[in-house]
Amino acid sequence: MPRFLKGFKYFLLLLFLFAIPWQLKAAIIVPSDSLKVQPKDIFDVGMKIIGIKKERQHIDPSSTHRPFFAILPGIGYAPQLGFSFDLTTNLSFYIDSGHQANISTITVEPIYTFNHQFFVSMISNIWTKGNKLNLQGDWRFYSYPSQIYGLGGHTTLKNSAGVDYSHARFYQYMLFQLAPDLLFGPGYSLDHYWNIKTDNKGAGNALDYQSYGITPTSVSSGLSLNFLYDTRRNANNPRPGQFLNIVYRPNVTWMGSNTNWQSLIIDARKYFSFPANSDNILAFWSYDWLTVSGKPPYLDLPSTGWDTYANMGRGYIQGRFRGSNLLYFESEYRFRLSKNGLFGGVVFANIQTVSNYPSNAFDTYFPAFGAGLRIKANKFSNLNISLDYGIGVGGANGFFFNIGEVF
Repeated sequence: MPRFLKGFKYFLLLLFLFAIPWQLKAAIIVPSDSLKVQPKDIFDVGMKIIGIKKERQHIDPSSTHRPFFAILPGIGYAPQLGFSFDLTTNLSFYIDSGHQANISTITVEPIYTFNHQFFVSMISNIWTKGNKLNLQGDWRFYSYPSQIYGLGGHTTLKNSAGVDYSHARFYQYMLFQLAPDLLFGPGYSLDHYWNIKTDNKGAGNALDYQSYGITPTSVSSGLSLNFLYDTRRNANNPRPGQFLNIVYRPNVTWMGSNTNWQSLIIDARKYFSFPANSDNILAFWSYDWLTVSGKPPYLDLPSTGWDTYANMGRGYIQGRFRGSNLLYFESEYRFRLSKNGLFGGVVFANIQTVSNYPSNAFDTYFPAFGAGLRIKANKFSNLNISLDYGIGVGGANGFFFNIGEVF
């Protein structure tokens, strides 16, 4: 979700009452004493609050093709944006059976803020039987007044400029299995911006968009080549494994792009059990977003928090750093706080750098660190609600919310 939403996100009772009917349909409800400590999630707590005494037995989700829903209404607040309302829906399911089957997910999230921002996204990751085919989708629409801070690392939070625009995105990829956990395939990517308006009230580097060039509309369109190596079985909450995704995107005028330009994204992740044989996870994430050739439109340049799930750069507001190239690294330690899995915690640290304009040199680095709480939203799909607080440099800080783990 967009990174500027800061604050605690829930009316818990509303969440319980809204989501429990879906949970009852998606799970087997039977008394059970087969485990000393039964796994719990927020719906178990909600059922207890409203007086339902039956227990939702923990089942192996890969043994059933039933869908697992999490429907989470929320209210957020950001000082610069006012209150916001959102309704996040996560659907997780298995098309295939067995422990080697990958979970499929569809996440839909509409959000409205009191500052007249509206955006809706649908992000899908579908796996067919035998993990033979992976369909990835990223569809979204923004009506999005926000702030830009200039190009490169020599910018400050105080020197920002206002920008308002509408944005439609359509990414769709189709990857075919070459070997177990190894896939390759084509895709199509479209970013269309229109009604782009700037207030010209920024100072210093914030006005880099004037020298770089920003137009009332822009279109980036082209095919892509996608390489994926993924040993994770549940992307909602990865266990020990590894992930590598490489996306090469050439945008070309003959497919509607305003200019010819090319980008490359290298997304690598590694997960360890630490200590060994425990449920605690030590995770590492590298995200490198590079302009290979040409000149992307200003709003298409690599930027903090504009990865697929808007998770990169906790500690900094979305769009805080922007440049032709961005390098990012993060580590996180995930651990249980309760034996039943209802609550967990994380500590994390990250660092990022963007190339300067117009030199493209890297000479500034921006670290951040923080901690967070995990609340089990659905014990069958192992889906967590993530609420983190991050602190960066230059006065950057804030709360960051996510459905599922950050990476």
